[in-house]
Amino acid sequence: MRWRRPRAGAAGSAGAAGAARAAAGRGAAAVRRLGRAPDLPLVAAAALCAAGLLQAVAEIDERNRADIPLTLALALGSTAPLAFARTHLLPAATAVTAAVLLTPLSDRLPCVAALPALAALLYLTGLRGSPRTTLLFAAPFVAYAVGPAASAAGGKPLGVALLAGAAAALAAGAARRAGGEAAARSAADWEYAHTVLEHAARGERARIARELHDVVAHHISTLSVQAETARLTTPGLPPLGAERLLAIGDTARQALTEMRRLLGVLRDDASSGPPTRRPQPGLDQLLTLVDEARDTAGGGVRLVVRGRIAPLEPGLELTAYRIVQEALTNARRHAPGAPVDVELHYAEGALRVTVRDIGPVTGPMSPGPAPGGGHGLLGMRERVAMAGGTLRTGHGPAGGFVVAAELPLRAAAAA
Repeated sequence: MRWRRPRAGAAGSAGAAGAARAAAGRGAAAVRRLGRAPDLPLVAAAALCAAGLLQAVAEIDERNRADIPLTLALALGSTAPLAFARTHLLPAATAVTAAVLLTPLSDRLPCVAALPALAALLYLTGLRGSPRTTLLFAAPFVAYAVGPAASAAGGKPLGVALLAGAAAALAAGAARRAGGEAAARSAADWEYAHTVLEHAARGERARIARELHDVVAHHISTLSVQAETARLTTPGLPPLGAERLLAIGDTARQALTEMRRLLGVLRDDASSGPPTRRPQPGLDQLLTLVDEARDTAGGGVRLVVRGRIAPLEPGLELTAYRIVQEALTNARRHAPGAPVDVELHYAEGALRVTVRDIGPVTGPMSPGPAPGGGHGLLGMRERVAMAGGTLRTGHGPAGGFVVAAELPLRAAAAA
């Protein structure tokens, strides 16, 4: 393909169009700066007032010399109030409107300087006033156009022209006001939607943090306890095997520490991915959880069920399951080898979940408590609060640690 040089005429046209757009932009910016000038109404009123007085004086002759005071008064009344456009808009617009409409009734035409003053004040009235105020200022022009316009100076054409100009100025101001209100409403709607989305994202991050802690921390803690128990209780274990089991336990504890740091970030700032779609566990899986804890902890774990068993709302079952799971994980971490009792009490209008242990078991072959703390108790409190229940944690009367939660059935069902 052979390269062709653009024609000089096309390049010149493009350059001229760009220069015209730049000049238009500079002109619009200058107009906006002029409109924001604090002394603009006063300067404009002075200029229009001077022009109106000069026109009135120039039109005086021998026939209307006796009407000089009225002519000057009408010229001043139709231009000077523009100076108060920013401080007393409605009185100024009322005065100019009255002066302009009274001038033809006194057998003379309005001065030319009165028209831009009237247009400016009516535009500001439509911009700042209410729709009712806009209609009230349009009513005199409608009455003048259909009423005495035929017998006044200028006749019907002047009345129709004043009505058209006033309606255009009022409509332009009202349209700009409506556009500004629509933009403000749109901005408020977007801000509200952003706030709702942000709150939803925070809630989802907190939920994912709870699920991640309840599931992953449970299995990592189980792995650590199993490695420590196997290292200390397996007879005739070779030194290399004991060293590898110790490394497995250390790695599991390091992974648990890193996961807790990640959860701290996830609860505060980090974004979250889509939730999983597998079924949530319930009380039907509680016996499996207890058997698993009994097999891995090296101590007795007992499940006690009291009251009349009744089907519960899935969210309430998930809350109870997670409380038991986290309490068993804490028991394995801080009191390894200690017997643990898990009790479910189906009371009247409430489900009471209690997990208690007798404290750490001491001895030469018992693994020590795992160091550090996590988000377990915080996650349990959040879950119980969402179900409308209460949670009590602390040392038991005979030693050990107790986790006791009461979940109201009605509150859970209504959630």
